[in-house]
Amino acid sequence: MDFRLSEDQLMFKKMFADFCTKEIRPQGEQIDQAEEPPVDLLQKAVDQGFWAALVPEELEGCGLDTYTYMLMLEELGRADLSTALILSVHNSLVVKPLLAHGTQEQQGKYLEALAFGEMLGAFALTEAGAGSDASALSMTAERDGDDYVLNGTKLWVCNGAQAGLLLTFARAPGGITAFLVEAETEGLTVGYREKTLGLRGASCNTLYLDHAHVPAANRLGEEGQGLKIALQALDLSRLGMAALALGASERALEEAVKFSMEHIQFGVPIAQKQIIQNYIADAKAQIEALRCLVTHTAWLAETGQAFSQEASIAKLVGARTAVRVTDRMLQVHGGYGYMKEYAIERYYRDCRALEIAEGTNQIQQFLIAKGVYEAAGLDIRP
Repeated sequence: MDFRLSEDQLMFKKMFADFCTKEIRPQGEQIDQAEEPPVDLLQKAVDQGFWAALVPEELEGCGLDTYTYMLMLEELGRADLSTALILSVHNSLVVKPLLAHGTQEQQGKYLEALAFGEMLGAFALTEAGAGSDASALSMTAERDGDDYVLNGTKLWVCNGAQAGLLLTFARAPGGITAFLVEAETEGLTVGYREKTLGLRGASCNTLYLDHAHVPAANRLGEEGQGLKIALQALDLSRLGMAALALGASERALEEAVKFSMEHIQFGVPIAQKQIIQNYIADAKAQIEALRCLVTHTAWLAETGQAFSQEASIAKLVGARTAVRVTDRMLQVHGGYGYMKEYAIERYYRDCRALEIAEGTNQIQQFLIAKGVYEAAGLDIRP
């Protein structure tokens, strides 16, 4: 594989960086303090094609290849992780499954709205007893004529309060099944907004579906295909989380380098101290190693090869890298790193969620080990 960026990729990377630096980055602290999704910024992102990143050009989208999409997420992660997560969920977990499994009618009905800012996408999979064990869903979907009737509760639905379309999973007679549920569906209620340590600009809500009638025409795929659809979407999303971690780690390093050159101790900038140099060097090495993982996994995905295990590896290493790097870069700031005036404090809190969201580190470890043992002829269980 060729690691060099094409002219188009370089053009897109510059466009992503310019928008994120000028529009999103200056508002990062305000987004965190407001604890609300940045609606105005998200609408500006529509004009830049961020909502239509994966929509093919023939459908008037950007038609980004997988690696260019990762470049977009990387720049978003460098600017603000809350905004980055909102757009990652929209593209990876809603638009991509609709492209992969939607009927022509479903795509005609929803893709344009998703691509051009009329509908934000949300992914409703997790339940109280079905977090790491996605196969243990208790939400039901019973057939009633031309509809399915959904009953149950979903937790931790990112974009839940703002979404116009929710990709929702329930247990139908034929097994776990995916449904495209519109926000205006009668019987759908958006509940509690979780108060979180970090990623405060991304809304995570509890959703209640009480005898919610969803047209059978809104079933995504066949009955019983829902878990497969969810896991395929999570593969891309986990790779995307690694790209977000890459961008966040780069931002943390940038902040620490700047601070170390400006802060004077013992008569010289602390950048002259070997321990600080070691922290910076280790962070840079970890960042570049993560970049290689993201690039290789994106290449596998783009060339149609299996990449599920590699996505788990990238997500595991990415989350660990982001947590480790932000921790060390906060330490470079000393006491100032613990103050809200410095961006490193926000990134330290935001990155902690990367070890939990889209599958915990422990689940990624199991999935990786499962792949290793399967190759050796042994089937393992969690």
